[in-house]
Order: sequence, then C-alpha cells, then structure tokens
Amino acid sequence: MRVVVQRVINSSVEVDNKIVGKSDKGLMLLVGFTEGDSSKEIDWMVDKVINLRIFEDENDVMNKSLLDIKGNILSISQFTLYGDASHGNRPSFIQAEKPEKANELYEYFCKQCEKEVHVEKGKFRHHMDVNLVNDGPVTIVIEK
Repeated sequence: MRVVVQRVINSSVEVDNKIVGKSDKGLMLLVGFTEGDSSKEIDWMVDKVINLRIFEDENDVMNKSLLDIKGNILSISQFTLYGDASHGNRPSFIQAEKPEKANELYEYFCKQCEKEVHVEKGKFRHHMDVNLVNDGPVTIVIEK
C-alpha cells in the first residue's frame, strides 16, 4: 500500500465537470494498492495518516495532527502509484492490485478514516480532474 499525503489549504476532484469531492484545510491523499495488501496494512496506514504530525503549532513547528486541527480528507484512488518506469518509457502497472480487489481495499480504507475524520473521495476507475492548493508545500509518501 502506498499513500501520497499532501497537506492542503483546499482540494477538490471533478468527474465529468462536476465536483464529486472536496476538502478544506486538511489532507489530500492519493491511495494505491498492490497484491497482498490487506486490512492489516490499511489499519496501520489509517493510524499513521490520521496521526501524522505535519501541521504547525503556535511555534510554527510541525507538531499537530489532522485530529488536532479538526481537518478533513479528500481521498483519491490512484493505481498509477504502482507504475514502474524503470525499463523503457511506458510505465508498467503490473504491480498495481486488480481493480475489483483494489476498490474493495480502497472502500475499506475510506471507511476506516471516516471513523476519525470527515472524508470525501473521487470516483474509482473514472477519469478525475484533481485540484489542490498544497500548504507549504508539504508532501509525504508513506508505504506499508
């Protein structure tokens, strides 16, 4: 499992020119799965993301979590996180989990996050236009 965490001032995702998900101050997540991922990896990742201390405190030190700032999440499924471009110029996506299983894992991930914070999301297997204002910029890649 791989997640790109971006601290945002705001973010949104559009499908067919219609906003289907948005977030104010909080996190925009790009979420990808590979073969063998399970609820074990997801539970670990949810705990890591929700408690990741990447928001500034009163001393401008990254010391606060999403929970501390009462932020929210925009979650975007993205199989291309497992694109391998090490050979040739066309990425191979063979490491990405099959769509049916990936969707099941993605839905579980979002439901687990929703136990702690408000979550909005894109549409699985749709072309999405993602907009964001990255705060900082702060971008962290987490893999389990």
